[in-house]
Amino acid sequence: MKIAISGKGGVGKTTLAGVLSRIYAEQGKKVLAVDADPDANLASSLGFGAEEVSAITPVSQMKELIEERTGTRTGTMGAMFKINPTVDDIPDKYSAEKNGVKLLIMGTVKKGGSGCYCPENVLLKSLLTHMLVERDEVVIVDMEAGIEHLGRGTAYGMDALIVVVEPGQRSIQTAHNIKKLASDIGIKSVFIVGNKINSEQDKEFIESNLDELEVIGFISYNKGVISSDLEGVSPFDRDGKLVEEVKEIKQRLEEKLKTD
Repeated sequence: MKIAISGKGGVGKTTLAGVLSRIYAEQGKKVLAVDADPDANLASSLGFGAEEVSAITPVSQMKELIEERTGTRTGTMGAMFKINPTVDDIPDKYSAEKNGVKLLIMGTVKKGGSGCYCPENVLLKSLLTHMLVERDEVVIVDMEAGIEHLGRGTAYGMDALIVVVEPGQRSIQTAHNIKKLASDIGIKSVFIVGNKINSEQDKEFIESNLDELEVIGFISYNKGVISSDLEGVSPFDRDGKLVEEVKEIKQRLEEKLKTD
């Protein structure tokens, strides 16, 4: 399974990515969780402690690695460099492991125009494509609201793009924007998960505003997720109801992918 998870900031996509990764690992699958959000928080959702997180270096900050693989220095604009760098060994060499899940933090290029055609972004995009297309394991990617690092080649290896929404017009509009971007690069299987649900009215609001987008499940509003974040523990280890809801989403996703 190769799954990318996106959505407007604060909707809970990182919680879904972390719990889903832990569920697959608990079921005996090899799991690679990829944090591709500049506001990287996936580690804590997986159960990494604060000291463990601080010891992880994002790939975008590995200057020597980037220079070795692309053939030019980081921060270079307009120079000649390899556009297809070797990346297949990076997930195993530079990931951290916890609770049966390998975590790779991508990081971001910290300067204006982060979509620039520079060595750092070329390596990140090549790496993400490799993980979604060629890796023989479950890969779950926590994306930012946009999907800029995804390319047309990625669509061939990705099983599904999940967009997490909450009851609110801005969140719904972000979902429609992501759907359009996904369609432009050939990603066909785009599904919605509704989060922070307090009532049947919340579910109805989400379903009635999504047009052709398909909802595969809902996650209840839960203070346990907030407290687990404050305490620095994985919501997987704290909230049984959340885990059961995500298991239902996982089952529904797999059923949809079998029939489509």
